[in-house]
Amino acid sequence: MISKVVIGKTFYGACRYVCMDEKRAIVLDSEGVRDYDYKLMAKDFELQQSIRPSLSKAVFHGIISFYPGEKIEDKMMVKIAREYLAEMKITDTQFATAKHIDKNHLHLHILANLVNNNGEAIKDNWIGLRGKKVAQKLTKKYGLKEAVSKNLTLTNLEALNEREANRYIIYQAILEKLSISRSIDELKEKLAKEKIETLFKYRGHTNELQGISFKIGGYKYKGSEIDRKFSINNLQKILLQQQSTRLIKSPADSMNSKSISQNNQLEIDKQLSKEMHVLIEVMKPDQRDQLMPYEWKLQKRRRKNQKECIYNFNNNE
Repeated sequence: MISKVVIGKTFYGACRYVCMDEKRAIVLDSEGVRDYDYKLMAKDFELQQSIRPSLSKAVFHGIISFYPGEKIEDKMMVKIAREYLAEMKITDTQFATAKHIDKNHLHLHILANLVNNNGEAIKDNWIGLRGKKVAQKLTKKYGLKEAVSKNLTLTNLEALNEREANRYIIYQAILEKLSISRSIDELKEKLAKEKIETLFKYRGHTNELQGISFKIGGYKYKGSEIDRKFSINNLQKILLQQQSTRLIKSPADSMNSKSISQNNQLEIDKQLSKEMHVLIEVMKPDQRDQLMPYEWKLQKRRRKNQKECIYNFNNNE
């Protein structure tokens, strides 16, 4: 059993990578997160991470690989994963453990929040080296097959684990750089700064792109092998959609301040109009007589006539 640790920024990307494909991923254990949906799982992780926003890299992603052909029950893998986290001093925090069964070797992905349940940061210094030592310790404790080599080259197991880890590193980098790239060439430049080489495949002797691959170190992957949405066609669709969104937003952004000031002025004018209307109504003279119904006016006249008749009658007597 060997370990590889990657510290990342985005829980959404990590949860999607580990749990989205139900054909290859089986969630074995979790604590503090909803493990039945990778989107909800990511939200739960992110909510706790928000307690300490200063810790930008709060994603712990441990990859534990077992020797090819080694059969280990799920209960044992859960026990090993929990002890692995405890030995790494990653405790009192959210985590999720999933096994992947799509390769010729069994391996676990362990996600954990480096912001613990009290909002404190969990130290990650020398965490990669610590992970390897813990893996060696647990391998001996549970009588698992060791990755031992007499020369300096990687053993088969180490190579398999390294390949899985590098695949995730490329996935994480593309996810991060794609959203701020305007073209495939710009994405290529940004990935190059992360020491990831982008390779294109063209159709025949034309300039038409047919495929895309990514290379890091001695490991090369097709775009669709990293993730289905990273095929050349899907990447071009995403970039085109992002470009369209930017074009739609740009005019609105440029006119934003003008619109705000115009809207504010309209609101002020409306309020002034209302206040002036009230003021005018208050200042009007009393016009109740002019607005009286006809019947009221007629009744007043009758009363006046009656008074005049009584007055004249008394005077005649």
